[in-house]
Amino acid sequence: MRRSLGDKIVDAIIVFGMCLIIIIMLFPIWNTLVVSFNEARDSLKGSLYLWPREWTLFNYQSVFKTDKVVNAFLISVYRTVITLVVNVFLSSLLAYILSRKEFIFRKFLTTFMVITMYINAGLIPQYFLYRDLVLINRFWVYILPSMVGAFNVIVIRTYINTLPASLVESAKIDGASEMKIFLRIIIPLCLPVMATVALWAAVGAWNDWFTSFIFAPKQDLSTLQYEMMKILSASMQSGVRQPDYLASSMQARSMVTPNSLRAAMTMVATVPILIVYPFLQKYFITVNIGGVKG
Repeated sequence: MRRSLGDKIVDAIIVFGMCLIIIIMLFPIWNTLVVSFNEARDSLKGSLYLWPREWTLFNYQSVFKTDKVVNAFLISVYRTVITLVVNVFLSSLLAYILSRKEFIFRKFLTTFMVITMYINAGLIPQYFLYRDLVLINRFWVYILPSMVGAFNVIVIRTYINTLPASLVESAKIDGASEMKIFLRIIIPLCLPVMATVALWAAVGAWNDWFTSFIFAPKQDLSTLQYEMMKILSASMQSGVRQPDYLASSMQARSMVTPNSLRAAMTMVATVPILIVYPFLQKYFITVNIGGVKG
């Protein structure tokens, strides 16, 4: 069919609007990247938009100059990987249990989990609980509280309910145990939704700095996001000096500035997630299509 002039005009307006939205969304990230690669003194002049005027890697060298920042980066990586694996596996296992109609407590547990999404005890009782569990200033404070996510369980359970029940029934007739059914049938079929939940868990663990601030202020347990938060807070307050471990890189203001450090730290904390996301985006599409069909 031949398209009319009006249809072409509408398509052109839509394409122009979408391109404008993409530029607006990407420009802050690109500008931060440009500032992070630009010489600090030159960045103070402003007017940096699309390309660095004076290339340098000194901003990133200053970020990784001390062992504390490197240690914070490693702590964030360990925490993210462990949280991702544990959360996805346990959430999937609980979701499979709640999807079985023969499990008599499934409605009660589902209701209980939904309530926890809307109501919590508060920060002070949470701190006392972690203290009694000997989690304060321990690496496990990053792992144990996030082993299972209520929202993740509900999402996976909903996806499992869309699978043909005959698959599980056939496996049971062949003598397969519940764990074997879960490992051999459910997990392979649930890879799209599990990959989606894995991305949510990874982003949540990687971006979290509040847990370090309240429950793990010990320096050797500090995460990269918490270190970045300290730099951002210090750089936004005039007259407040930078954290002690950056003193060596801040001795000469002509070499590095709070703005350049902030840009470099932001990119270091953001790039890992930006690299992982495109590989998992297809699973979002698969989950959405399955949800529409269900």
